[in-house]
Amino acid sequence: MSEILKSVHKTAKGLRKSGVIEKTTMRKFDALCLTSVQAFTPEQVRNLRLKYNLSQPVFAQYFNVSDKLVKKWEQGDSTPRGPALKMLSIAEKKGLEVIA
Repeated sequence: MSEILKSVHKTAKGLRKSGVIEKTTMRKFDALCLTSVQAFTPEQVRNLRLKYNLSQPVFAQYFNVSDKLVKKWEQGDSTPRGPALKMLSIAEKKGLEVIA
């Protein structure tokens, strides 16, 4: 999340506490601050794993998936989806240590 968005969100939370912003409006601000998810190519998965110098089995443990699935992601036989895709996006943007 950008520093500007963090600042806006913090201000919105303060306004919500004081009753100036309604709950539904605050939900919109909260949604804006979530990490966006995009599809990962096989190369992106492999590059992320290699960035942290991890084997496929160890990388798989970070995402609670099998090493066979990581291999399929890297070969293009399958694509990350669901919670694993979200965690890959977070790891790419904020670092692998955030999900450890």
